[in-house]
Amino acid sequence: MRKVFQAELQTIGEELINLSKLVAEAMERAYESFAQADTQLAQEVIAADARIDFLQNKLDEHAIDVLALQGPVASDLRMIVGSLRMSASLERMGDLARHIAQLTRLRFPNQVAPESVQPTFAEMARLNIEIAMKVGELLDTRDLAIAAEIIGLNKEIDDLHASVFKAIASEDWNESAPTTTDVTLASRYMERFGDHGVSVARKVNYLVTGEWEPNLNDSV
Repeated sequence: MRKVFQAELQTIGEELINLSKLVAEAMERAYESFAQADTQLAQEVIAADARIDFLQNKLDEHAIDVLALQGPVASDLRMIVGSLRMSASLERMGDLARHIAQLTRLRFPNQVAPESVQPTFAEMARLNIEIAMKVGELLDTRDLAIAAEIIGLNKEIDDLHASVFKAIASEDWNESAPTTTDVTLASRYMERFGDHGVSVARKVNYLVTGEWEPNLNDSV
């Protein structure tokens, strides 16, 4: 019975890692559509989000079945409950990538972001893709040094997010109201994507240490 239970836990872990890979791909493709005003690619990202949602629901149902049938305790219980919470964060990351693709589709044939802030969004996207990839690595290894790296990357995103608001508030900003709204939303989506990566890092710390507040130099 114990071997079966451990196999179930391993499968749940593998499902989480697969979700993280799909989320990283979603952000990569969403940003490409955003940068290139590519509505076909944007539509592919939007459609692919349904698979992320499906896999999250499947994972959650699996975890709940294990809870009901196996009666786990202590660290095993933490693993299952943590998996439910992490799957929710990963699903939300997929939603945020979809939102970015939806902005691309909405503003076609124009680009969402004006030239002045395009480098900022390029860097935010790069950091977010790296976060998503590191989340998969963290889920696989449970190396808390990777969790600390995720938090550091997210702090860089926060700084970039703040710089977007500073640009919008400057006297030099003369973009239209719709463009200003789109830029604000896109920056927020990017910022929240990174935050959910940090949320997964916190939960992995909880699985490893049993402590909810991670000692990861996190001031988020």
